[in-house]
Amino acid sequence: MCGIAGAYYYRQPTAEISKTVSAAIAQLSKRGPDSNGYVYDYPALLVHTRLAIIDTSNAAAQPFTDITGRYTIVFNGEIFNYKELKQELIQKGILFQSQSDTEVLLYLYIAYGADCLTKLNGFFAFAIYDKQDRKLFIARDRYGVKPLYYHKNNEALYFASELKALKQFDVITTIDKLSLRTYFQINYIPPPFTIYQNIYKLEPGYFITITDEKFEKKQWYNIVPKNEELINFSYSEAQKKIKELLNDAVQKRLIADVPLGCFLSGGIDSSIITALAAKHTPNINTFSIGYKDEKYFDETHYAALVAKMHKTNHTVFALSNDDLLAGLYDMLDYMDEPFADSSALAVYILCRETRKKVTVALSGDGADELFAGYNKHAAELKIRNAGKLEKIIAYGKPIWNILPASRNSFAANKIRQLQKFSEGYFLSKEERYWRWAGFMNDEEAMNFYHSNYFNANNESLFRRRRKPIYTQLLSRSNDFNNYLLTDQTMVLPGDMLTKVDLMSMANSLEVRTPFLDYRLVDYVNRLPYHYKIDGNMKKKILQETFKDLLPKELFNRPKQGFEVPLHSWFNKELKSKIENEWLNDRFIEEQEIFNPQKIKQLKKKLFSKNPADSAATIWALIVFQNWIKKNK
Repeated sequence: MCGIAGAYYYRQPTAEISKTVSAAIAQLSKRGPDSNGYVYDYPALLVHTRLAIIDTSNAAAQPFTDITGRYTIVFNGEIFNYKELKQELIQKGILFQSQSDTEVLLYLYIAYGADCLTKLNGFFAFAIYDKQDRKLFIARDRYGVKPLYYHKNNEALYFASELKALKQFDVITTIDKLSLRTYFQINYIPPPFTIYQNIYKLEPGYFITITDEKFEKKQWYNIVPKNEELINFSYSEAQKKIKELLNDAVQKRLIADVPLGCFLSGGIDSSIITALAAKHTPNINTFSIGYKDEKYFDETHYAALVAKMHKTNHTVFALSNDDLLAGLYDMLDYMDEPFADSSALAVYILCRETRKKVTVALSGDGADELFAGYNKHAAELKIRNAGKLEKIIAYGKPIWNILPASRNSFAANKIRQLQKFSEGYFLSKEERYWRWAGFMNDEEAMNFYHSNYFNANNESLFRRRRKPIYTQLLSRSNDFNNYLLTDQTMVLPGDMLTKVDLMSMANSLEVRTPFLDYRLVDYVNRLPYHYKIDGNMKKKILQETFKDLLPKELFNRPKQGFEVPLHSWFNKELKSKIENEWLNDRFIEEQEIFNPQKIKQLKKKLFSKNPADSAATIWALIVFQNWIKKNK
């Protein structure tokens, strides 16, 4: 795991290259603390910082150049089938200088060009410069596990693993108001957009080719199955195939030349990964995070049951509210753009503590999007097959809206869910998808900003921008699989994988995601949706396939999620800071970004007995205020 950056110059740069490189390397140091280097061969600049995982010797250091001196690569990621690919290349007569997957990737590109991407099983963002043809090739993995930002102007194309590194080049940064609007509705900014105008995330499954004359971006992988016909496998056959694919995915991801372990939250997904990993690695290290002061959010009991069953070397990080808050500012300061998934704080601390014992961790990310694991999936299915009960709930909206709702207890959370269900019932499936993806409806979002901040044209542009995110997939047919595919193209790269990448890299920890082995993803996406979810069970086939490997206590209980106790903090430890700094009335008025009256109403709701989802919006505001002060 590493950090990369670089440029393709259309004309000789005026800035001193060594200073730019030093600044970029400094910003990427946590991604690659072990070593760094760069190659400048006009028109190309390639920069690398290394976290050594496979072949930790200097022979695998980057930038890495082939034996002829023609091709040079900088690579962030891991290729899990590199040994098989290496044998294929050896049969072609290629001699290798190292034991690294980096060298395999470079020679694979030399042999196959862009077609090499379809052979890769792993996650990656990399750039290869061809000195002879003066061509730069940049690619990103299928699902967006590893980030890649870029900016193009008249002087050059710049790219980097993080915005903070990209900004060390000749890049003018102006806030993109449409991205800001997106952020405050769904708490993150999905690809290809960023918080800045004219700086983009390279979309998952895309590559860029650039020469003196031409810039070209192409899609090399589409998560939508090419053959839209569903696989004609029986349920039991599908279970057998899923078990085979996931077991192999886990086994491939246990390869490392450094200490390795598993995250173990106590949920189904990480527990399955742990159970499979323990088959191949006895006494494997596992790590959980718990909340001493907030028992409603604590799942360490379930994690301990799994650890005991599979005889793992288990560590629990039992955190007080003070422990969590102590990591708050380090976590906020690492963010390059506003990102308000509050569970990022828990992931940050989990990664920080885990890194003290291992360098690589396996996680259960991706299972919810693949197998229909979210509460919104169950709610969507109920609306599509609505009976009397669903209609009663929907038309009970006036009642639910006056009852106290929040995420702080089981009962209050149920009321919150009833409110969202009844609201979504009366929306189209496209509008409902967007509403349930976030924390504000369109009317609330329109009134959230200062009257001078947006104009009428911004609103229409915003709707046009967001529409392709979900409409293309949701409109293809009424198959519920399309709903899951939309999550895989928006929620997964925009929120879940961004969170894990940011928080793990902030602590120089590599996280691997077996559920996102492309063979498993392609297979599961072609299974009938009712194998994954029905009226009684989410992640049906996943749970039933691996039921014998897990303690029975893990099943048939409400999905908790990896949440943090925001509302409790806001009413206690952080209340003064909210009132006097982040959301101070005078500061809000002087900013002229937000509607002062709406912010006052939001604070009043937060501190009331009926806070609903106000804590999530307050958190988004805190993240933004911290970010904008740092990035003025």
